[in-house]
Amino acid sequence: MHQKPLTRTLILIGIVCSLLLATACIAGCTSSTPAPATPSATAAPVAPAAVQTAAPAETTAAPAAPAAAATTTPKPVYTYSEGNVVAYTAASLSGVSPKLAADFEKMYPGHKVVFNLAGTQALKTQVQNGAYADVFISASQKYTTELSTGGYFEPGTVKQLTTNYVIVILPKDNPAGITSLSDLAKPNVKIAMADSSVPVGTATAGVMKNLAKSNEYGTAWNTSVYNNVVTYETSEPAVASKVALGEVDAGFVYESTYKAGTSKYQAISIPKSMNYLQTYQIAVMKDSTSKSAAANFETFMLSSIGQQDLADYGFRSP
Repeated sequence: MHQKPLTRTLILIGIVCSLLLATACIAGCTSSTPAPATPSATAAPVAPAAVQTAAPAETTAAPAAPAAAATTTPKPVYTYSEGNVVAYTAASLSGVSPKLAADFEKMYPGHKVVFNLAGTQALKTQVQNGAYADVFISASQKYTTELSTGGYFEPGTVKQLTTNYVIVILPKDNPAGITSLSDLAKPNVKIAMADSSVPVGTATAGVMKNLAKSNEYGTAWNTSVYNNVVTYETSEPAVASKVALGEVDAGFVYESTYKAGTSKYQAISIPKSMNYLQTYQIAVMKDSTSKSAAANFETFMLSSIGQQDLADYGFRSP
């Protein structure tokens, strides 16, 4: 009689064990269902594909970095080539530069010159930031002196090249009806000048100071003219462009710019006694890898042919 409860207990234990085994089997089958999901791990190849897609994007973006750097820290634009001369040249020589290039090549067959034309202050900065040049032509002794002090020039090559006076140019149709320097002080006249960091800006300031001291114009005239200035440009050609486009009624530039563009401008001369004579200099760069050709170009610029080309475009002798 006492064996029946024990038998029942054993039966119950057997049933429980069977249920546990069945549950384990079911769990095992269920846990194995992710196994087929592993093929969906074919998504794994997708990951490399995504990486490969991103990689070119990074490679494409990389070249953009030098461009950005060139904006703030100019990189060398020109490189050495046998017989070629890279001349960093004041922008006011833009008009005469094609003639100079042609005559230089005639005097020295096989030689060529490439002009990098910009405001002298910008050229100076480019050189200081490592830009390659064979020759430097400055519209201001201030910047030549600064570069010379920094050891950028071949010793003994800094020479006086030419000179230039300041002049006032007007649009060809002269809508403001300006006929004299006095008219520059009239109300509503729009004037363009170069910034003081630009050589012609310094020259213009010198002219204005001299005119202010004269009995003919004086300080009141000087103040009125400055009040009429609507823009200060960072290069001399930029001032001339404002006038040519009719955006201003008058602009202070060099005589050479007027001489090179007589079809586009009228002009009002400034008496030499009150004018400002700007002196240009030329020098061979110490790091030039074409010093022989650079020296030949300097010789050409100082020769009678080079000087005549400059004179034909309104420049004066040193």
